[in-house]
Amino acid sequence: MALVDMQGKAAIVTGGARGIGRGIVAALARAGAQVAIADLRDDVAQHTAAEIANDTGAQVEAYKTDVTDLADVRHLTERVLQTFGRIDVLINNAGWDELKPFLQTTPDLWDKLIAINYKSVLNTCYAVLPHMVSRQVGVVVSVSSDAGRVGSLGEAVYAGAKAGIIAFSRTLAREHARDNIRFNVVCPGPTHTPLVEELQQSDFGSKVLGQMERYVPLRRLGTPDDIAPMVVFLASDAAAYITGQVISVSGGLTMVG
Repeated sequence: MALVDMQGKAAIVTGGARGIGRGIVAALARAGAQVAIADLRDDVAQHTAAEIANDTGAQVEAYKTDVTDLADVRHLTERVLQTFGRIDVLINNAGWDELKPFLQTTPDLWDKLIAINYKSVLNTCYAVLPHMVSRQVGVVVSVSSDAGRVGSLGEAVYAGAKAGIIAFSRTLAREHARDNIRFNVVCPGPTHTPLVEELQQSDFGSKVLGQMERYVPLRRLGTPDDIAPMVVFLASDAAAYITGQVISVSGGLTMVG
């Protein structure tokens, strides 16, 4: 049963093919939304779209998109508008990481981390916001990370990019309040996803992530199903008076005032 009603809403979810993004797509579809998955993993995205559409009866489409490329994101926006006729909700979920102490990183890695985790949000907002402004309604929910609130060992550049999302979203919340467009941020803690499994393949990643569960007050890592309900709530009309907020979903790992 859906926690909120998203009937008649059309949403874009970046990085929706797997992990937290897939959980968000499924939750939106269960709530009645039409959903566009924007992901570079086209085969996985197509499979996810078909499976969730079959399970929920909702319209779910997949579009191969490089969210670090503004031209590609503009093309995505045009295609979604052609398909759904509107974009009510933008979920910025795409992200990537590589666990390394800062002095073992390289400028090329910095560029990749910043492009995927931060510049992608600039691109999607730049492409989608004119449509929302023209309609004087819309919601943007960006998935940051608790690393962006308090820092995280081996994630200096990633944490910086995720912190950038928070400041950027709060600024746009002020700029576009007059347009009836809301911006909020959800910060997951450590979550069981394919990316986390990949990060654990390195000795450093295994050492860092292997210790994480013991520090979570609720004594477990999160799952995509733990994160998705908060994202969908903030995207819904039930959260119509909430904007410029940052909410952690981390089992109590971080408790930030």
